[in-house]
Amino acid sequence: MDAMEERMAHLMRTVDDLSDIVAAQATEIDRLTRRMAMMTERMEAPDEGGAVFTDQRPPHW
Repeated sequence: MDAMEERMAHLMRTVDDLSDIVAAQATEIDRLTRRMAMMTERMEAPDEGGAVFTDQRPPHW
């Protein structure tokens, strides 16, 4: 009986550890999904004169 209780305690700890890992992964997936949506919006947005690069000629040249 002691062996079964020990095994059960080990399995319960494993389940708790895996649950924590899944929760952390879900949080990371949510964060990455929001970031991806933000980057997609930026790429699809019309260019509104963002950064000016010094190695590019002005449009009137």
